[in-house]
Amino acid sequence: MKRLFHVLYGEPWWHLVALLASFALCGYAMAQLLAGDWWGVVQWAVGAAVIHDLVAVPLYGSADWLLHRAVRAGRPRSPRRIAVVNHIRIPAFVSLILLLVYWPLISMDSSAQFRTATLLDPGVFRSRWLAVTGVLFGLSGLHLTFRLWRDRDDSKPTT
Repeated sequence: MKRLFHVLYGEPWWHLVALLASFALCGYAMAQLLAGDWWGVVQWAVGAAVIHDLVAVPLYGSADWLLHRAVRAGRPRSPRRIAVVNHIRIPAFVSLILLLVYWPLISMDSSAQFRTATLLDPGVFRSRWLAVTGVLFGLSGLHLTFRLWRDRDDSKPTT
């Protein structure tokens, strides 16, 4: 029976059980979310999709294009230049995601309710975000330096 199920479904039985359980959990979460201000949730979701597609995608697409142009500087594409782009792109992406998620705290636009709930001063988040961003770029730069150093040693001819 298990073999027939696996042949028909393509995955083990517990995969289907886990998938159905996740759908049930998502349905419950959606029902709880929409029980309060459903119109506000719809406005937020549509607004976020429109802003993402019409503003954010052209912005980070253009920034990535400019980064590729700056690193390439008229020379042919090479694995080294692609590695440099990726070592800039990844920490920038993580830093911008953190900025987006914690924007009210980083911009110090959080309410007094936040201070009451957490006993934290909202002013510390900007410096912490800047520190995390610096560490991300620093670690990425160290990793890139190590990769280029290792590749330089591998490309030496052996005599």
